[in-house]
Amino acid sequence: MKLPNRFLICVVALIATGILTGIGANADDSQYKLGPDSQIKPDVPQGKITEHTWKSQIFDGTNRRYSIYVPAQYDGTKPAAVMVFQDGHTYVKRDGKFRAPVVMDNLIHAGEMPVTIGIFLDPGHKKPLPEKAGWEPAPANRSFEYDSLGDQYARFVIDEILPEVSKQYKLTDNPEMRAICGISSGGICAFTVAWERPDMFRKVLSHVGSFVDLRGGHNYAPMIRKTPKKPIRVFLQDGSGDLDNKFGNWPLANQEMAASLKFSGYDFEFVYGTGGHNDIHGGSIMPESMRWLWRDWKSEK
Repeated sequence: MKLPNRFLICVVALIATGILTGIGANADDSQYKLGPDSQIKPDVPQGKITEHTWKSQIFDGTNRRYSIYVPAQYDGTKPAAVMVFQDGHTYVKRDGKFRAPVVMDNLIHAGEMPVTIGIFLDPGHKKPLPEKAGWEPAPANRSFEYDSLGDQYARFVIDEILPEVSKQYKLTDNPEMRAICGISSGGICAFTVAWERPDMFRKVLSHVGSFVDLRGGHNYAPMIRKTPKKPIRVFLQDGSGDLDNKFGNWPLANQEMAASLKFSGYDFEFVYGTGGHNDIHGGSIMPESMRWLWRDWKSEK
């Protein structure tokens, strides 16, 4: 059944608010803590982060913000690995829960992941961009971009964003050295990009992914079982306190995804805790997640 756009926008805004304020955050904060590789270390060089805007043609009529992280070790002499983050403002903060730039600084310095340029994309706004990145006002195009199945978002990343970033930096064209990540609807979006275009992206990191019937995502579990195995690696994180509403049960959906990936012989990891629909558990295991995702990068170069 097709839902009115205004209804979907309200649902997405509620989900986004849940991520921002943290459903079950108090209990999660006491259980899941950030470790040393999520902290800035004085002896580790920090990468540079720059902010940009983009007017899309593939998602016509939308504007968005994005950030680019360039590690200190990048010198432009050879292509860098690439990692793309959805809901980028959530991941790019050095003092947030995920702290992706801090984790990348530490793991790149330790040789546990390659020299990687991070691209932190926010969803599209159909009105003029707000003054600051964030959930206020809720980006109207988020659910359409992130929850929809098909290749439209993959084309947006591959045909618009990567060429634009490549004007400044050398990016690898090796799909084994490209990863994509997201939370909630951004998690299913990351999976969709690799599922549709494994020739371009082969590593997926999903936090509390929305593999439910917002826009057909519940179909992925049976599709994985029925479709010839694709050359992608998937890390899933979820918790028993995740959402349960008319669109589905997020914990069950993620367990179904893990079961299907196992059945079909995928290289996957599923970390299941007790947390809610927020970034707390996923942030606490971000370094371990990234290590697992990039564990054999030296042989994939």
